[in-house]
Amino acid sequence: MLHYFFSFFLFLGVVMANDLNDKKILSVEKDLALLKDKLSPKEFDVMCNEGTEPPFKNEYWDNKKEGIYIDKISGKALFSSLDKYDSGTGWPSFTQPLDQKNVQFKVDKKMGSERIEVKSSSSKAHLGHVFEDGPKDKGGKRFCMNSASLRFIAKDKLKDEGYGEFLSLFPANMSENKVKLEEAIFGGGCFWGVEDLLKKLPGVVETDVGYAGGSLKNPTYNDVKKGNTGHAEVVLVKFDPAKIKYGQVLDYFFKLHDPTTKNKQGNDEGTQYRSVIFAFNDQQKNEAEAAIKRAGQSGRWKNPVVTEVKGPGHFYKAEEYHQDYLSKTPNGYTCHFLRE
Repeated sequence: MLHYFFSFFLFLGVVMANDLNDKKILSVEKDLALLKDKLSPKEFDVMCNEGTEPPFKNEYWDNKKEGIYIDKISGKALFSSLDKYDSGTGWPSFTQPLDQKNVQFKVDKKMGSERIEVKSSSSKAHLGHVFEDGPKDKGGKRFCMNSASLRFIAKDKLKDEGYGEFLSLFPANMSENKVKLEEAIFGGGCFWGVEDLLKKLPGVVETDVGYAGGSLKNPTYNDVKKGNTGHAEVVLVKFDPAKIKYGQVLDYFFKLHDPTTKNKQGNDEGTQYRSVIFAFNDQQKNEAEAAIKRAGQSGRWKNPVVTEVKGPGHFYKAEEYHQDYLSKTPNGYTCHFLRE
């Protein structure tokens, strides 16, 4: 009987110790066996073997929700959505950590060149790397992280999950105080190249490629590419009017494509490649017509501008593989470039 009780309490002690480890002290340097059971194969490879996820095919690269990102092993808060930005690399990128004490750095020479690895101070897990090509106005750092190393906790879940101290980062009226973005839709040939240039314009916050101007509902690329649906390949642009005006976006649009070739752009021919502006209201319509006139008088083109101005119609978002295509495929096809 005494042996039974001794064995029971020994077992209980092991369970309690493991539970404590799971919550507080599991470390890549000490607890690989436990972590192999606790983590998925992908998480284990990234966090424990310094692996790297593929770009654009990970959980948080395009996450725009408000909240914080924690170490998936230790639970320590690492990054905030307030410091997250679209780096175009396909990995979640931040300008800084929430607390410098929660990350540590190590020189990494495994790829043949020197990089700076970012690790979790608490679990010693591999998080990613930090580079010097981040936004200059925010310190110039790009903390390029692996989604597999992180767990996202949305703002409305912080208190329930024990991270209430971070609620002060997200005032209740923060969303209400955000600048209201304006939208515009442009078609200027293959939407890959149009989007790639428009998204780089300062003040442009978000872009989506899709189809507009036709009669077919819910068109697919295979429908539109035939050139008989009436749809044009277009880009929906969301921009901050406090940083850039619609007229400036219009003038930029007329620099990135040839508006004088009807139903044609580069090697692409068909009505789906026509130059067209879809105006959301009379003001946009008037500004679009004024921009067409400016483009025609710019001396940039030998032939007349044939760009159409239409009502907004219905925008249908294109298939996911078309979104940010040239960011995913840097050497992919494009016939677009900026003219002076």
